[in-house]
Amino acid sequence: MSLDTVFTLIGGLGLFIYGMRLMGEGLEKAAGDKLKSLLELLTRNRFLSVIVGLVVTAIIQSSSATTVMVVGLVNAGLMNLNQAIGIIMGANIGTTMTAQLIAFKLTDLALPAIGIGTAVFMFSKQKTQKFIGEIILGFGLLFFGMQTMEIALKPLAKMPEFVKFLASFSKTPVLGVLAGFLTTGIIQSSSATIGILQALAGQGIVDISIALPILFGDN
Repeated sequence: MSLDTVFTLIGGLGLFIYGMRLMGEGLEKAAGDKLKSLLELLTRNRFLSVIVGLVVTAIIQSSSATTVMVVGLVNAGLMNLNQAIGIIMGANIGTTMTAQLIAFKLTDLALPAIGIGTAVFMFSKQKTQKFIGEIILGFGLLFFGMQTMEIALKPLAKMPEFVKFLASFSKTPVLGVLAGFLTTGIIQSSSATIGILQALAGQGIVDISIALPILFGDN
């Protein structure tokens, strides 16, 4: 793997993570304090708590942020442990929404979204419009980062050593679990790890037998 390929992959991953964060922050700002009010109001039974955790995490694109809010509400006495457990369970389901989004292959919309999002963010007067611009910009950066990673990973399909290394994960699943665990631990984003896997799958480098152990470690 050449140095250019490594830099392209790192740059693509950076754009992907930043786009995901920007989109989540924009959505969180647009919702404002309504998220906390929603958590306080709709957590009267465990099933509803799971649904709330799923929806909130899907909106802000961060299970960690949802967990932090829940801890704050528990410490304030506004939520009990049973309600908190339900929300955290839902948060871990909601964090998969990013993976579902990038599976739609909307890379052709990436650059227009970046342009439109930047224009809306820079030239809008109202805060809500600026937040919408931030969301659109984050969406575009996420998909542009995904596209950049796919370009960087394309040469790996022609490297027998790398393909053989990945194939070992299906034969020794514990290695795949460890790889997923370490990757997510380093970049602090399970969605980003899944994004890399989807980029590899898009180039035909990994199949389901290789991806599953990594996904287990990722979570």
